[in-house]
Amino acid sequence: MLNCADLFAGAGGFSLAAQQAGLRVRLAIENDKHAVDTYRKNFCAGSIGPQLFTDDIREINASKAFREVFSDGDQCDLLLGGPPCQGFSTHRLKGSGIDDKRNDLIHTYFDFVRAFSPTAFLMENVPGMLWDRHASALDRFYREGALAGYEIRQPIIVDARDYGLPQRRKRVFILGLRKGLDASDLSWPPAPTHGNEAARRGDPELAPWVNCGAAFFPAASNDQNDVHMTHSAELVEAFRKTPPNGGSRKDSGRVLPCHRTHDGHKDVYGRIDPRLPAPTMTTACINPSKGRFVHPVEHHGITVRQAARIQTFPDDFVFSGGLIASGKQVGNAVPVELGRHLIGHILPLLRRGRAVEKLEQPKTKVDALDKLQTV
Repeated sequence: MLNCADLFAGAGGFSLAAQQAGLRVRLAIENDKHAVDTYRKNFCAGSIGPQLFTDDIREINASKAFREVFSDGDQCDLLLGGPPCQGFSTHRLKGSGIDDKRNDLIHTYFDFVRAFSPTAFLMENVPGMLWDRHASALDRFYREGALAGYEIRQPIIVDARDYGLPQRRKRVFILGLRKGLDASDLSWPPAPTHGNEAARRGDPELAPWVNCGAAFFPAASNDQNDVHMTHSAELVEAFRKTPPNGGSRKDSGRVLPCHRTHDGHKDVYGRIDPRLPAPTMTTACINPSKGRFVHPVEHHGITVRQAARIQTFPDDFVFSGGLIASGKQVGNAVPVELGRHLIGHILPLLRRGRAVEKLEQPKTKVDALDKLQTV
């Protein structure tokens, strides 16, 4: 079986995607206490579950982690991870975020690429990381990749809608391949499978975008994540006046002083339209004051379970930590079905890399790993 490791694993969206694609997750690293609890409960109950490291990743010796996790002499085929992206957020103004220390976590990620020597690595982040202001951080990442023996494909921006997910969500994915691996037949990114009406006129084989209506089917009565925010009577009345299925704040007649001078953020307190893909599930996706996160017809924000369904988590996946912490985990996650689609697309390449590795069987790999940590 092919193996993978998941860095900055969060609640485990990428890990679940890898499992669904047929890989065994050997290692996960995460230190947010609520996400750790979620990950442990959903992935680590069995005897062959991943090892979960909960220290700050900057304090973990990558080569020692490799020796511990792969003590059986097996290899890491794929390294996953989405370093925290707040420093790259498109909401950062002007020059803010350039020197955010969290941006350097993409280089910590690469320490593990060097130590684990996977056939491929797949990193996820927000489109803001491609802004000119962050060019030096990205350039360094590519230089380190070349020095470590990897061909890194150009960043791609993927919209989840184009791959059959019920959400308009754009994220950057960067694919790295070990040099010497024959990837001449790899098309990257994979071709979209879905599109809007204009796209389908150009390509009749595309399916229509998937709407998010199924996310609002009733949940099980014992679902601890079927919870939403409690709102004031004034706000509930505003929701009551907001037309169903896509109504906006202005439709409710609720006008705050800030609305008289600034009419931006029109989606705030708006209802989700179940006939369309949902808006991006953010870390505040359960809070109607942060976006279009009001239930299509009911008079409250969406539940954690509804947000998780939009992120294509199955209903038996349970998030820990309470309403706010759970919503944050959902918003931070790689959508499961999108991750599965991307990983599935490169599976033939991973199998090819494993065949090459078996032929070569480098004898000095562990010694080389020790040297990496002392340079």
